[in-house]
This record gives sequence, C-alpha cells and structure tokens, in this order.
Amino acid sequence: MDILSALKNEASKLQKQLDTVHAAIKVFGGRDGVGRGKKRRLSPSARARIAKAQRARWAKAKAAKKNG
Repeated sequence: MDILSALKNEASKLQKQLDTVHAAIKVFGGRDGVGRGKKRRLSPSARARIAKAQRARWAKAKAAKKNG
C-alpha cells in the first residue's frame, strides 16, 4: 500500500467521523453547531425577589465591614 492511498483512506475515515459528529450536533438541537436555543427569561417578580435578596446580602456585608 503506498502512502497516497493510505492518506486517502485515512481522510475517508475522518470524513465519516466528522459526518457522525455533525449528525449528533443536529440531533441535540445545536444551531450552526453552537448555542442552547431559545433564551430563558425571568418574570418581573422573580427578578424583584433576586434583587431584594442581593440588596440584603450587600447590606449584611456592609454592616459586617462597618462593625469590624
């Protein structure tokens, strides 16, 4: 077997593997191979709860820093 035919054989194997990978990406819903799909959004009340909790954490940290 000469080198050229061995390289062509290897290229063929790699192309088959690449086709398999592309098919798997398509099955798992990748857009152009990347991405999660539709963006998830929080409701206004959920964002308000998160903001309130973060402000409480900041206040606690600020008080701890002030006291010592």
